[in-house]
Amino acid sequence: MEKLLLCLFLFMPAAVFAQTDFQLPDGSSIQAYLALPEPGQEALPLAIVMGGGSGDGRIAESTFNSLGQQFASHGWAVATPVSPNGQSFWGDNAEKVRQLIDLLKARTEVADGPVILAGISNGGTSALEIASQNPQEYLGVVAVPGLAADPTLRRLEDFPVYLRIGSEDQLGWFNRFESQVNSMNRAGVNVDAVLMQGEGHRVNVDWENLDPWLTGLLD
Repeated sequence: MEKLLLCLFLFMPAAVFAQTDFQLPDGSSIQAYLALPEPGQEALPLAIVMGGGSGDGRIAESTFNSLGQQFASHGWAVATPVSPNGQSFWGDNAEKVRQLIDLLKARTEVADGPVILAGISNGGTSALEIASQNPQEYLGVVAVPGLAADPTLRRLEDFPVYLRIGSEDQLGWFNRFESQVNSMNRAGVNVDAVLMQGEGHRVNVDWENLDPWLTGLLD
């Protein structure tokens, strides 16, 4: 069951943007920003796009308005969840994201099939953690950036991961790029990793590269 809080119809093709409150099967609730096809339009594959830091409402809105709308403009139905307790999307919140996905996949605007998980910073790390719990349910992870420990990576053998970290990352994540890629390779992760020269913590997404990577997952 869902209650529509805010719906903004923007003059963009085949997209309805909304902030929605979802009642989850476990009795809790979670808010998410949505970009879905217009009624009657073709159903689109689903991308869950998670923000960094605490994943609170301000961060979620910013993430939706940037990376989320980029996914929408490239043919994806998009949901950007708001962390209900300001603790990103690991632990109990990871299960809430999974329940949110089940609700969204029941909608006619969302195509059948696995889902892409994407995230910025803590959102990218959360995406890797969520995928590791049930990798068969997901197409892949776009972590721009994201990091994961070895126990998480060992559950992602043969799993597609698109990893980008900035060479000028203000939090110093560039210092962990080589070790992270080596860990992914040892775990058998199917990783496409690039250290983005001149980029900071929040890297600019190169859609000329990402789009064919995503298309390959859908084929």
